[in-house]
Amino acid sequence: MDENTRKVTKLRLEKTKKALENNNMQVFIADSKNEVVGIVKSLISENDMVGSGGSVTLKETGVIDMLRTGNYRFVDRDDYAPENINEFYIKCFSTDVYFTSSNAITENGELYNVDGNSNRIAAIAFGPKSVIVVAGCNKIVKNLDDAIKRVKTIAAPANTSRLNCDTYCRDKGECLSLAQDCKGMTAGCAGDGRICCNFLVSAQQRHKNRIKVILVAEPLGY
Repeated sequence: MDENTRKVTKLRLEKTKKALENNNMQVFIADSKNEVVGIVKSLISENDMVGSGGSVTLKETGVIDMLRTGNYRFVDRDDYAPENINEFYIKCFSTDVYFTSSNAITENGELYNVDGNSNRIAAIAFGPKSVIVVAGCNKIVKNLDDAIKRVKTIAAPANTSRLNCDTYCRDKGECLSLAQDCKGMTAGCAGDGRICCNFLVSAQQRHKNRIKVILVAEPLGY
């Protein structure tokens, strides 16, 4: 990213930061992914119980490695066999801090997230004492309409490919609803592997600063 692109990106992040703060979320801006771990360490305490949703962004920024090796009580998904995965999901609701990324963040200050099992969007909405969202600049969109489109054309196809889900979007690179010219948020395939089952828009928060957002001035994740 050259300096001119970086300048425009930072202006967009600052605009989004202000809108998120107006919705009672605490926001930090990192110039690169290398700054994320330092910010995270300032927001959590030793011996905190911490959990996370599945996230490419958290791996790319080194947050997952930090949680595994640091002096934290990390509820690690890799420690749970597939038949016991619901135990992992439920335990994450009792954590001090829950880490995730976001499928999209609007310039109006909204987080937009879509899930299959819905453990991630449930924890964002309620349960953990604190939620820390880490997102690259590629997740910033103008409004909720663009957020919906981003999931249908980028996030869902990439994640179904990563998770090897048998879906139309994995094979075609976009949601079935777009091929059918149906632009509704919940429209899509009816396959067993569908990951777009529940939808969460996080707008103004009742509990100020429970949700903390780290915006990174470079692309991360899907």
